[in-house]
Amino acid sequence: MAVASAAPGSLFCKQLLFSLLVLILFCDACQKISLQVPSHLQAETLVGKVNLKECLQSASLILSSDPNFRILEDGSIYTTHDLILSSQRKSFSISLSDSKKQEQKEIEIVLEAREKKVPKKRHIKDTVLKRSKRRWAPIPCSLMENSLGPFPQHVQQVQSDAAQNYTIFYSISGPGVDKEPFNLFFINKDSGDIFCTRSIDREQYQEFPLYAYATTADGYAPEYPLPLLFKVEDDNDNAPYFENKVTIFNVPENCRIGTSVGKVTAIDLDEPDTLHTRLKFKILQQIPDHPKHFSIHPDTGVITTTSLLLDREKCDTYQLIMEVRDMGGQHFGLFNTGTITISLEDENDNAPYFTETSYFTEVEENRIDVEILRMKVHDLDLQNTAHSKAVYTILRGNENGNFKISTDPNTNEAVLCVVKPLNYEANQQIVLQIGVVNEAQFSSAPNSKPPSMCTTTVTVKVQDRDEGPECQPPVKVIQSKDGFPAGQELLGYKASDPETRSGEGLRYKKIKDEDNWFEINEETGNLRTVKVLDRESKFVKNDQYNVSVVAADRDGRSCTGTLVILLEDDNDHTPQIDKDVTICQHTQDFAVLTPMDADGPENGPPFQFILDNSVSKLWTLGTKDGKTATLRAKQHLDYNYYDVPITIKDRAGFGEKHILSVRVCDCTTPSDCRMTAKARERDAKLANVILGKWAILAMVLGSALLLCVLFTCFCVTAKRTVKKCFPDDVAQQNLIVSNTEGPGEEVMDANIRIPTQTSNICDTSMSVGTLGGQGVKTQQSFEMIKGGYTLDSSKGGGHQTLQSVKGAGQGVTDTSRYAYTDWHSFTQPRLGEKVYLCGQDEEHKHSEDYVRSYNYEGKGSMAGSVGCCSDRQEEEGLEFLDHLEPKFRTLAKTCVKK
Repeated sequence: MAVASAAPGSLFCKQLLFSLLVLILFCDACQKISLQVPSHLQAETLVGKVNLKECLQSASLILSSDPNFRILEDGSIYTTHDLILSSQRKSFSISLSDSKKQEQKEIEIVLEAREKKVPKKRHIKDTVLKRSKRRWAPIPCSLMENSLGPFPQHVQQVQSDAAQNYTIFYSISGPGVDKEPFNLFFINKDSGDIFCTRSIDREQYQEFPLYAYATTADGYAPEYPLPLLFKVEDDNDNAPYFENKVTIFNVPENCRIGTSVGKVTAIDLDEPDTLHTRLKFKILQQIPDHPKHFSIHPDTGVITTTSLLLDREKCDTYQLIMEVRDMGGQHFGLFNTGTITISLEDENDNAPYFTETSYFTEVEENRIDVEILRMKVHDLDLQNTAHSKAVYTILRGNENGNFKISTDPNTNEAVLCVVKPLNYEANQQIVLQIGVVNEAQFSSAPNSKPPSMCTTTVTVKVQDRDEGPECQPPVKVIQSKDGFPAGQELLGYKASDPETRSGEGLRYKKIKDEDNWFEINEETGNLRTVKVLDRESKFVKNDQYNVSVVAADRDGRSCTGTLVILLEDDNDHTPQIDKDVTICQHTQDFAVLTPMDADGPENGPPFQFILDNSVSKLWTLGTKDGKTATLRAKQHLDYNYYDVPITIKDRAGFGEKHILSVRVCDCTTPSDCRMTAKARERDAKLANVILGKWAILAMVLGSALLLCVLFTCFCVTAKRTVKKCFPDDVAQQNLIVSNTEGPGEEVMDANIRIPTQTSNICDTSMSVGTLGGQGVKTQQSFEMIKGGYTLDSSKGGGHQTLQSVKGAGQGVTDTSRYAYTDWHSFTQPRLGEKVYLCGQDEEHKHSEDYVRSYNYEGKGSMAGSVGCCSDRQEEEGLEFLDHLEPKFRTLAKTCVKK
């Protein structure tokens, strides 16, 4: 029984030992963590932070043994409600478990309560604390980036010597405390310990400038604020990366070794100028990978070529897989990769070549602007660029310019055309050699020679056809003399038939002859002049006169030729000059004479100017260049017209005499001269009047007849004694007195009865009738006074002027009286006819020329019109101010300036 009983007991011990072993293996306790906290903790207060991953890498379940605390996944410990630590220490554990690995661990947490200081009051009688040099000074401090804790992590402690005598409370301010980022640092106000609550990223915050303060309970500050600078030490937590996600470089093909392709750049956010940002570049792979064409400088990132075999026609694009690594390229450094694309630029390293070595084509003669052949070429360079576009050239066989070759821009083919007629009789077959190059200059690879031009031959066969006459040369020149007379024959234009080489059967016709100088012989084509050939004609250009001729055969086929008549100059024109010359003495005392000669240069200047001896005392004539002359007065001349004869001859001595009309004027420019030529023309006409012998004889006979008449009148007057009656008023000898101011009575009877009574009474008054403008004086008998009226008074029908009255008074002489019977027989029939016509006409048109009112004052008075006495104000005529004489211009300019 003892054994039996013993067996179960031993088995239980074994099982208990096995369970303890399992707990030891799977529930290893992690390190013990102590945290200093205030004795009074409020709810949701951060107590601290532990690194859970150091204890268990992947914890699926996190539990706290004390319900007063809760644990977050990042290891932060928070209170669940207000808590007062009754004792100085309080401990609990954090249980971590991994369900996949079936692993559990615990972390023991010990909370130590901080002791409270008993405030020591500062008495009023105490002297004021004096600041002195103590240990209150900044202490160098740094924080590690991405620190794993535990948090709160002790950073530094500040203390003041004043704490030995008084109760001092500490505080801090600055970024990380009361500025962004908030609550990163806090200080134990009693001990001066500064703690960090979480990890820091240096790329976001490089340093934290803080200020620490020491104060007493009543707010007194025994120390100055202490500046604290916490620098964050860099951690290599950022891998470098390429600046551009897609990088493309271009490099010409066939470039030399060492040609720079491009430079790659990378960025590392860690602290500059440290090992964390010392980058190295490397090419991991080239696609396609054979052969190797590129290399990269590990420090600068410059990619260069390492081969001469870069050929775009074989491969036009390469890809490089690049790596950039920090820590100087060491294997433990952080790295990144990227892809670089390199494109090869085309170079003209492939010459074009024809697809065939020779070509054959045909064309009819005399055809132009016709396409006869197209040729293709091949080029391996990039299409539709200057490296592949072809340029064709006819190297041989086109000496006469019959062909033209061009490039079709769409197909790049050679297009051969005929631009000048081909003649079968001259050449039945033509062989052309054609070459081709590119628009761009050929670029050969290094250490290679450029290829020669690719050429081909084209055989052109000319087909015969029957053509019309041929005008060769198109322009024919013949010479003739200026002034060639009419009716003379000139050699004309000759055409020929290319088949027979003769001009038989051709007919000629003139199609252009601007001045109609010639007529053409239809059979021979010769010309005959119908006018005198004049080189100075307006139709002659450059001494040439053109005549166009058409030659046609029997079938109507024709050709056109031009005959140019080259006229040799003949000296048939004398130099001419403008004969009206003006000299303005205000500006210059001479005139420049410029003659013109219609002949050619060989019969033109230099001219010879000769002044006539008759005017050499007043004028001088000089010349310098033989083209112009200067006419100058030897002395000051009056403003007038002067005739100056001069002779002008050309270089051949052919000339004539010209009489210049020189106007010496008081002016500044010839256009200002107001001296007109009317007075000069009137004087010239008077000077040119020459009395002939018959005119002189008529004047002598007329003078003799007048003397005879005067002598006869004197004799008759002397024999008769007539009692002279003089009026009282002397002025009435020249004025006619009228007894009425109004018009006379209308005459209705056709007959006018003239009183026949005479009176011997000598009356001083004079009664003058209004019939025909003749004066009738009442003396012993009615007599008619002849010649007492002017032309105006006789036409006026009774209207008398002052001149007519004077004439009437002067005409009362015995020598110019007629008997009343003569006057009556002369005027009675005529006056009766006029009165009868006036009675027959209702409108009295016939009386308008004879019946006038007596109140007409007459015209032609020397005193002028009495209208000048009117009160009407007339406008002042100031138009004369626009045409002042030259002598008033200086005064006008002065007035304008003022």
